[in-house]
Amino acid sequence: GTGPEAMSAKTREMHARIDDAKVAKSVCPYCGVGCGQLIYHKHGRLVAIEGDPESPISQGNLCPKGAASFQLLTHSRREMKVKYRAPRTSVWRQISLDRAMDMVADRVWESRKRTFIREKDGSPVNHTTAIAHLGGATLDNEENYLIKKLFTGGLGMVCISNQARI
Repeated sequence: GTGPEAMSAKTREMHARIDDAKVAKSVCPYCGVGCGQLIYHKHGRLVAIEGDPESPISQGNLCPKGAASFQLLTHSRREMKVKYRAPRTSVWRQISLDRAMDMVADRVWESRKRTFIREKDGSPVNHTTAIAHLGGATLDNEENYLIKKLFTGGLGMVCISNQARI
């Protein structure tokens, strides 16, 4: 037999883990290629991540990092809390996300204040070279435009790059 008659009762009861799962289309976040991913989820839990065969970029293929997305997101040892290690200590302690964001913002602003150059040789330059930004590969044109405006116009940063150029 080549069909149901050759299956045991146990085999007939087996189903793929993505059966009855909802699917969301996404883009792999690990490089500038932008491979399509299908994100399968049930009852608010991630079930599987696969390459999207309809993606014109990757046609369903994923590199090793993209293929490991599920494990990276669901591994039992994945850190889910913000950790901070103060200078000259070896101990990491948990802090709130709000506190961490405030610390980053304070340090960016202090670095800008300390290193901002208004004029050089009598000409206005209004910049700092002490702060840099490397954008992510999955940002769209609008997000990159706003980042460029904020960091160059607002903060005076001149060291701005984006991983999408790869």
